[in-house]
Amino acid sequence: MYKEMIRGAIEYNYGVAEKLISRVDPSMLDWKPASGSNWMSTRQLLMHITNACGSSIKGFVTGDWGMPEGMDMSAMAPEDMLPPAEKLPAVESVDEATRLLAEDKAVAIEMLESVSEEQLATQIAKAPWDPMDFPLGIRMLQMVDHLKQHKGQLFYYLKLQGQPVDTGDLWGM
Repeated sequence: MYKEMIRGAIEYNYGVAEKLISRVDPSMLDWKPASGSNWMSTRQLLMHITNACGSSIKGFVTGDWGMPEGMDMSAMAPEDMLPPAEKLPAVESVDEATRLLAEDKAVAIEMLESVSEEQLATQIAKAPWDPMDFPLGIRMLQMVDHLKQHKGQLFYYLKLQGQPVDTGDLWGM
């Protein structure tokens, strides 16, 4: 049950994200909303989208959060775990974002295939940023939701940049 549901959510959301990324004008990579503060640039948002799901699913499955040797995420200060936008990494190009998204999707699927239905339903997966206990399957779906949230953010970035996108683009229609 979990595997089929998670696999479907992965396929769908990565597919829509890929289509939205293909709509990014390379000349707009440094664009970010003019009002408010702490906005990612388009290139930073693209980088965030490309590691919003698979890499975290890998962390839940393997315990490897991609941190340098000896670094403990639970000992990090909140501002180090979630730095301000200007400190976030960025892609160099739309092509790089497309490649990284495909790699992240492959990791998500590999990790999903490496666990059983029983593990998805019963294995408690702790998040370094959340003290609540959830089964691994729920955590995986939360990471797909993370991708979905930033996919929606990219949709609005594209609209604000004047790109001809509509609700159908947001939902992959």
